[in-house]
Amino acid sequence: MNSMFPAGSAGSFSGAVSRRMLAKSLIAASLATAVPTACSGMQPQNVALRRTRFAVSTYSFWQFQRQEYRDILRCLDLAAEWGFDGVEILHRQMTDESNATMQQIKQRAFVNGLDLCGFSTHQGWVSPDAEQRKQNTEHTIHCIEMAYAMGIPTMRVNTGRWGTSGSFDELMANRGIEPELEGYTEEDGFGWVIGGLEECLPAAERCGVTLGLENHWGLGRTPEGVMRIVRAIDSPWLKTTLDTGNFLEDPYDRLEQMADDAVLVQAKTYYGGGLWYSLDLDYPRIAELLRRHRFGGYVSLEFEGKDDPGTAIPRSLEMLQKAFH
Repeated sequence: MNSMFPAGSAGSFSGAVSRRMLAKSLIAASLATAVPTACSGMQPQNVALRRTRFAVSTYSFWQFQRQEYRDILRCLDLAAEWGFDGVEILHRQMTDESNATMQQIKQRAFVNGLDLCGFSTHQGWVSPDAEQRKQNTEHTIHCIEMAYAMGIPTMRVNTGRWGTSGSFDELMANRGIEPELEGYTEEDGFGWVIGGLEECLPAAERCGVTLGLENHWGLGRTPEGVMRIVRAIDSPWLKTTLDTGNFLEDPYDRLEQMADDAVLVQAKTYYGGGLWYSLDLDYPRIAELLRRHRFGGYVSLEFEGKDDPGTAIPRSLEMLQKAFH
């Protein structure tokens, strides 16, 4: 009978076994000293983190005004051409919500080698009108189901705002600050938002879509406001989406307060000057902040400048790659 081991001395079999056992022992000893276990409470010091993956929001192309860039399939093609790893879809940019269109988006991303890594939606529960809050809850559940249909694992959600500042331009002129509705307080607002989000969580769990509450004006204008809601609900299906450009003062300290719960980071750039304002963000500092908090998700570009997206988006990606190297 032919042996599976090479011919040699009578001790070939036992020698081979001994060598394998010795090799396994050496590997186990090496791992035990080089990589502390999770139970030790220590983070590995000599194990490189995975490279940061970069996405681009379709908002970066369209910006609610550039019709030549509104087509989501074109955005997907350009994102792949320019070297992104993923794309974040802006719900309001979609002109068709049919299942056929959603599957076409998913298929185009797949053949381009792109992840659909985020779904950016709008909603708001900061209203004393119970019917209006109900409509926003139903809209959010509908968006969760759309994210599921497209295979998107996380969805950006907002608190909404009081609406007392009139237009968004006026809100930006007031640096995102607006008074409460007469007769109501922030306490009322937080109760409405928490209640609305709680009603959405069964759908999020059923669909496997993690909601990421963004620092996006209204009651989410401050990290304290965002984290008050996240901690009150205390669910694995509600985390945070960090927007680097929505804290107009002390952005680094404020981003840090939300970083442990982050599932997506939206990275603003402003080439050509901002549409509403510009921030001089230190992205190497932000990259280090995220490393400290062991963030391993997508960094999604939100270009919000006046330059042509065709040049500004690739330029933004190059800058972010250098910052996060």
